[in-house]
Amino acid sequence: MQQRDSLAYTVGVAAVLCVVCSLAVSAAAVFLQPFQLANEQLNQQKNILDATGLARGEFGRPADELTPEQIKNLYEGWISEQLINLDTGLENTDLPVATYDPREAVQKADMRVEVVDPDDPPEFDPGEVYREKVAKVYLVRRPNETPIRQVVLPIYGKGLWGTLRGYLAVDSDLKTAEGLTFYEHKETPGLGGEVDNPGWKQQWEGIELFDAEGKPAVKVWKGTAPSDNPHAVDGLSGATITCRGVQALINYWVSEDGYGPFLDQMKSRIDGQPSTTSEAGAE
Repeated sequence: MQQRDSLAYTVGVAAVLCVVCSLAVSAAAVFLQPFQLANEQLNQQKNILDATGLARGEFGRPADELTPEQIKNLYEGWISEQLINLDTGLENTDLPVATYDPREAVQKADMRVEVVDPDDPPEFDPGEVYREKVAKVYLVRRPNETPIRQVVLPIYGKGLWGTLRGYLAVDSDLKTAEGLTFYEHKETPGLGGEVDNPGWKQQWEGIELFDAEGKPAVKVWKGTAPSDNPHAVDGLSGATITCRGVQALINYWVSEDGYGPFLDQMKSRIDGQPSTTSEAGAE
């Protein structure tokens, strides 16, 4: 029998503890994974609903203040998901909508393209090296009705300390922003982190995304935006780089290098649908 103060005994106990702890951590990770995925999905749905204004339109408060069941029912009642090929804007039916992950696609050489082509650089640079070839977009329509009220576009690009990821809701005219949310970023709290400020996000409602010639024209102003500029929102104090990043990524994603072909396809589709007289989320 080994002595308790012997080296072999100490090593043996340490080894057993390592194995037990490893098994416990692995088991916890496996057990908690479904809950983590469910929380990620819920957070995604909340941000999409807030971008569209549906939560306030239906319940009079933001999605953060709704129950998970209310969020699920509102999302499933109003939102449909669709995969599109970014180069053509056409629907992609080869990949599964429910399980497709654009962030995983960007890691695969055959499912991504370079954002900045040295031979044909984009007018707007979101600061990313690659983007996915296939994107997931969200169509907003009233339950049991055909007309599309809004489209929601996932957007991302570089801020000060990392990538900002969010959603841009666009009206059925495909020219006007209805809302903007960021669900992931590393910006400085109180400065660039104010992209989460409800008052600042509210400014994006009604912003015109394109100029008279159809070119992306969003401007995050340095200071207070002129009241006569329909493309501009106020800048965030002390967050110049974050503001430039937001401006660049939005203009990139609504350009021909981003969702431009999809917006063109949607225009033909929406022009052929019955007209609506009320806004999404309104009674």
